[in-house]
Amino acid sequence: MTELVAGLPLAALVALFAAAAAVVWWAGTHLTTQVDQVARRFDLGQAFAGMVLLGGITSLPELAAVSTASISGDATLAVNNLLGSAAVNILLLVIADIVFGRDALTRVAAQPGTLMQGVLGMMLMGAVACLVLWGDLSVGGVGLGAVGVAVACVLAMRVSSRYERRDVWRRTDDDQESAPAHEKSDPRSTGRMLANLALLGVAILAAGALLSLSADGIATQTGLSSGMVGFLLVAFATSLPELSSVTAAVRARRYELAVGDVFGTNLFNLALLLIADLLSSGEPVLAAAGPFEALGALVALLMTGAFVIGLLERGNRTLLRMGYDAIAAFAIFVLGVAAMSTL
Repeated sequence: MTELVAGLPLAALVALFAAAAAVVWWAGTHLTTQVDQVARRFDLGQAFAGMVLLGGITSLPELAAVSTASISGDATLAVNNLLGSAAVNILLLVIADIVFGRDALTRVAAQPGTLMQGVLGMMLMGAVACLVLWGDLSVGGVGLGAVGVAVACVLAMRVSSRYERRDVWRRTDDDQESAPAHEKSDPRSTGRMLANLALLGVAILAAGALLSLSADGIATQTGLSSGMVGFLLVAFATSLPELSSVTAAVRARRYELAVGDVFGTNLFNLALLLIADLLSSGEPVLAAAGPFEALGALVALLMTGAFVIGLLERGNRTLLRMGYDAIAAFAIFVLGVAAMSTL
């Protein structure tokens, strides 16, 4: 399949990329509604549903891309895809802030679980950067650092989900904007609701795999570097489900769902480093990475930090329809990519 797609003419690759992007956008938009209904049916918190359900399903394109790159022997592309997706996903919150428009998005999206997700994500990004710089130890061909990061991601999700239900921090009534009070639950059966959710996940996985393959083929034929291809082109391609689901969540006034989707997806993406390690041959993928990948992880860490500060400060000042935290995150992304291009 990889060779078949890579052998297509450039025009066909662009057309395939556009068609797959359209499917991903459609599925991601409908996915938000389905996850919201499932969350209310099972009495799940919005931040938890965004992290586990939206985050897990919208991480499927990254799973397909990482598996394909690792099996084909391009571990660098796999790592940069995951780290690039982490930074691009935070960039999606900037777009969501613009869609929200009236005030800073973090004024209405602040929840204890959301804050915990952001902080834990920052710590794991820092750990990945350290492992890249220090080197990862191999045991049986698998990096101990990749195993540790995967375990830590699972623990982070557990801590975040439990923390969301603790009454340790709350919003005031005038800071809260919720969904319309007249909105009713979906009358469909639980089985049908879950089946629709699964079908949307399959559509995102299949279209996401085509996005990754076509983006890689486009990069190869245009002569772009593997590192920048993984960090930007493939990362943007595999982040399209998050873009559609996040903007749909903001329009539906499910703000914690939107932020939880982004922070949760990043936790899932970091856990996929273990998949890359298991499927690739040779040294651990983090040991094969270098300063370019470490800087990518730090860019994602700093961008997350900007939004965590916004969630804590909960200000409503904006410039060009963006909160100051969104402006800071965008500036960090631009400066980070500029610095990475020199490596």
